[in-house]
Amino acid sequence: MSDCIFCKIVNGGIPCSKVYEDEDILAFNDIAPARPVHVLVIPKKHISSLMTATPEDAPVFGKMLAKANEIAASQGSSDGFRVIINNGRVGGQEVPHLHMHIVGGPDPVGPMLKKL
Repeated sequence: MSDCIFCKIVNGGIPCSKVYEDEDILAFNDIAPARPVHVLVIPKKHISSLMTATPEDAPVFGKMLAKANEIAASQGSSDGFRVIINNGRVGGQEVPHLHMHIVGGPDPVGPMLKKL
């Protein structure tokens, strides 16, 4: 997708602080980290969100999750981390290219949401 910022990163048009890459996925440090460890993991294939994913996309999602611990540990979060995938407007997705946040660091991440 020509106007997608993450596709531009995959294609080398926009630089990133890469922490992992293979033929299917790319992981890089978030430019506005919310935690000491904040890495984005994206499929190289443009997939808008989990809401548009197909069964054929399952292997790349499995790879993203399988690599999460290795990526988190390599960035200094070997004692645990959180994985977040936001989807659509209600889910808080800001970039319309599926991406997984790996967040962590030396201290606990904290509660997911405030109680209503």
